[in-house]
Amino acid sequence: MNSVFQYARFVAAASVLLVATAYPAHSQSATGAGTQSALAPPVDSTHASAEAAPVEATHPPAKPTVGEFAWLAGRWQGTWGPRVAQQVWTTPKAGVMMGTFQLAENDKTLVLELFTMVDGPDGIKFRLRHFTPSLVAWEKPGPTVLDLSSADAKSIVFENPTDGQPKRTSITRVDADTYILKSEVVPEKGDPQTTEITYHRVKDAPPPKSKH
Repeated sequence: MNSVFQYARFVAAASVLLVATAYPAHSQSATGAGTQSALAPPVDSTHASAEAAPVEATHPPAKPTVGEFAWLAGRWQGTWGPRVAQQVWTTPKAGVMMGTFQLAENDKTLVLELFTMVDGPDGIKFRLRHFTPSLVAWEKPGPTVLDLSSADAKSIVFENPTDGQPKRTSITRVDADTYILKSEVVPEKGDPQTTEITYHRVKDAPPPKSKH
C-alpha cells in the first residue's frame, strides 16, 4: 500500500495537466513633472492641455480560459521508467476541461486519477484526485487544488498554494503531438522530487479498407 501511495504522490504532477510565473502588470514610467530646464521657454498653460497628445488608457491583460488549452484534447501516452502513463483530455466545453490518468506497470494498474480544469472569477483552477482501481480515493479530505500561475502558447504552469501534492506542475508543448509534463513534489521530510514524463498523442488507426 505504501509503495502505491508513493507512486500516487510522485505522479500527481505527472497527470495533468496542467502548468508558471505571475502575469506581469502593465507599468507606466514617471513623467518627471517639475523638472523644467531653466533654458526652456515658459509654457503657456492655456494651450498646453489642448496641444498635449491624447493618453491611451491601459487595460489589464485578459485572463486565460480553458478554451486556450484545447490542443490538449485527445489521448496521450508516455513512459516513466518501466511504467506506462496514459492521459485523456476532453475538448473544452462550458468553461471546463476534464480528464483521466492511468499508471500501469507489468499489466498492473498502480493508480488512477480524475482531474478538471475550470474557469473561475479568480482564474483557472486545476483539481485532481487519485483512486485505486476499485475507485477508493487516496486524498480523503477532497481533491488537490492548484492555481494557474502562468500560461502562453508553449507553457502552462500550476502552483499549489496550500497543502497536498504536487506543489508545482508545468506542461511544455513541444509540438502538436508532444508535450513534457514536469511536476515537483515537496515532502515534509527529505529532498524535493521532480517527475518528468514526455507524452505523445495517440492517434486513432484508420478504419480497415473494405474488400468490396
